Amino acid sequence: MAVLFVSEVVTTGAAAATTGEPGGVSINGINATPSDSVTTLLGITVLSVAPALLLMMTSFTKIFVVLALTRNALSLPSIPPNQVLAGLSLFLTLFIMWPVLTEINQLAVAPFTAGQLDFGQAFDAAQAPLRTWMLHFTREEDIALMHRAAQMANPDTPEVIPLYTLIPAFMLSELRAAFVIGFIVFIPFLVIDLVVSSALMSMGMMMLPPVMISLPFKILLFLLVDGWGLVVTSLVQSYRGGT
Repeated sequence: MAVLFVSEVVTTGAAAATTGEPGGVSINGINATPSDSVTTLLGITVLSVAPALLLMMTSFTKIFVVLALTRNALSLPSIPPNQVLAGLSLFLTLFIMWPVLTEINQLAVAPFTAGQLDFGQAFDAAQAPLRTWMLHFTREEDIALMHRAAQMANPDTPEVIPLYTLIPAFMLSELRAAFVIGFIVFIPFLVIDLVVSSALMSMGMMMLPPVMISLPFKILLFLLVDGWGLVVTSLVQSYRGGT
């Protein structure tokens, strides 16, 4: 009975594919729009891998690391909490990546849902804008490092770089840029700590923690220069050239 049922389903699906009936899949994958079930399955798949894509192929990691380093520079290890920093990083990432997401929708998502492209063609069209954006912010040294680690020759052109070497190279470049910005953010607060520590030692207050005295001055300095605004503006402007 099960064999007969499967045979009937296969026969019905083949007939629907040949005739191009609604809900069927065409022979070449282009003549018919994808069914609701296929679209739902692809949507669930994208949502399941969305956190990994967000961390590895967008500006989220760099933004979150810079904000976390700024928080540590203020000697506030838990304020703002990680949820606030993650939420701010997420919306800044959407703001920065919006032109790329719009191009992906125009080149891949809309044609695929309209039945003009099959899944393979839509995937190739979707990765092209993202690959171009990632290459713009990836150092050649990091790309060469990943190719040497994979025992591959250095690529002649950016178009031949595979994603499995481009993605880790992009992450290495993003982490390096994040730590460079974090180092610059740390310098003024380090000066405040040194001044406060020297003043306390000169007055003989050895038992008083310098952090208790320097923290209000750090917060005051951060407020006077509009620190969060400067950090966010610097992060957004660092990506303006690649969009």
